[in-house]
Amino acid sequence: MKDYITVIGGGLAGCEAAYQIAKRNIKVKLYEMKPIKFSPAHSNKDLAEIVCSNSFKSNLLTNACGLLKEELRKWDSLLIKIADRTSVAAGQALAVDRKEFSKKVTEELEKNPLIEIIHEEVTNISKISEEGIVIVATGPLTSDDLAKQIAEITGEDKLYFYDAAAPIVSKDSINFNIAFYGDRYSQEKKKEETEEEWKKRLKAQEGKEQSYINLPMNKEEYEKFWNELVNAEVVTLHDFEKREIFEGCMPIEIMAKRGIDTLRYGPLKPVGFDDPRTAKRPYAIVQLRQDDSKASIYNMVGFQTNLKYGEQKRVFSLIPGLENAEFVKYGVMHRNTYINSSRLLDETYCLKSNNNIYFAGQITGVEGYVESISSGMVAALNVVEKFKEKSKKESKNKDDNKVIFPETTVIGALAKYISTENKKFQPMNANFGILPELEGKKIKDKKERYKKLAQRSLEDLEKRL
Repeated sequence: MKDYITVIGGGLAGCEAAYQIAKRNIKVKLYEMKPIKFSPAHSNKDLAEIVCSNSFKSNLLTNACGLLKEELRKWDSLLIKIADRTSVAAGQALAVDRKEFSKKVTEELEKNPLIEIIHEEVTNISKISEEGIVIVATGPLTSDDLAKQIAEITGEDKLYFYDAAAPIVSKDSINFNIAFYGDRYSQEKKKEETEEEWKKRLKAQEGKEQSYINLPMNKEEYEKFWNELVNAEVVTLHDFEKREIFEGCMPIEIMAKRGIDTLRYGPLKPVGFDDPRTAKRPYAIVQLRQDDSKASIYNMVGFQTNLKYGEQKRVFSLIPGLENAEFVKYGVMHRNTYINSSRLLDETYCLKSNNNIYFAGQITGVEGYVESISSGMVAALNVVEKFKEKSKKESKNKDDNKVIFPETTVIGALAKYISTENKKFQPMNANFGILPELEGKKIKDKKERYKKLAQRSLEDLEKRL
């Protein structure tokens, strides 16, 4: 057996896996096809490139993704550590400067003497697994050749779904005669405030670090925008491609077609805001979230799209405040790849039919940045144990050395979810619904229940450390 572990894919899961393996004094060969070859959605030559959004979601422990980040911090996750270091203002969420994040991850792995980064495309997993242990972390944009081989290895006939990325605009091009800063509820006029007091408070907030820029719309403006959006031209997918869209990243034009008010109850909901010009709640509101540490570019929250570039410019410029918007990056819809993990993998992310092959990242059906990091960590911890076992040539019970997290933790619950037989298997984000219910009387208050679930999770994780 080779004296190193192979990791295929330099995305979030692969980078976390490589770090965790090297941390345990085992050599790693990390394969990444960039910059020799780029996927349709990637453009940054560095590792751990973030494509869809720069947000790692909430930091609150009463949010499942916030709890997952805290669990990963306790297990010394490199990528969460770097995300914390490269964070930008995003209210209660953890959002990062994309370029800085990828750059720092790349620097950390490049300077590690146990990690060899090889920039080439891998097309033969079978050969690698015959000679050693491999983690396949090629992500939702796995190359065609590798996807075909994964299909052969797993016997899968379904490897595709789709998601979409939102446009990014330059802050300098936003019309601040209309746009205003403020998080939801933070700038809303309070009942006890006079209009003069409220405007004075808003004035005092100007220039302070705030996470979001808001673009209010009245009924006429919204309906004009909605009509153009639902009738705009989209990029045509090839006939052979399957048109499956994961609900968690629904293109805004598809969502809009479900009804004229759908967006007003979704990403454009105006609750918690008052338009400074009218002192009244807008009919709808578009939010822009800071995308870099300099606060020079902002992404359009909830505006993942498959519209043609020219249509994006035309339709999104109808939003008040964006009439002269400079689009730094247009939204793009791309193919995503995942395997039927519920049939193929165990709780360690190991392929049941070949214990030398592990999978990690969104290809396993965990959906989201933090979830991908989590899967990379779990897979890495288990390949380390497998490597030690094979190196010593011990014939212990195959389950003795598995690193399985309690299903009361989000790390464990995700691993349990993707490895539990499910005929309607779909990608899954971190959420409290996949955790076991609390014992005893059911707590009706959702926030209090989430607090208790978080408390139980961290207590059970401490026992595992």
